[in-house]
Amino acid sequence: MPGLLLKDFPPELHRRLKEEAARHHRSMTRQALALLEQALTTPAKNAAELLPDPLKPAKPVKSGDVVAVIRKSRDSDKAPLAR
Repeated sequence: MPGLLLKDFPPELHRRLKEEAARHHRSMTRQALALLEQALTTPAKNAAELLPDPLKPAKPVKSGDVVAVIRKSRDSDKAPLAR
């Protein structure tokens, strides 16, 4: 069976993993595997999914779109925004 060696494991993270393992009556290895499996089987969230509903964009926003909106606003004939 393949193995995994983690170097420079942060002490705080080690402590938290040890506590979680004890809470679930698992070894640290089994707890780490359970957490990895959970993280890798849970669908990744789009950044927009993390926002509350009123703030979600109607469509995914690309960095180029943001730049275009800023340029359009800056270059428009409208009065500058109040500061």
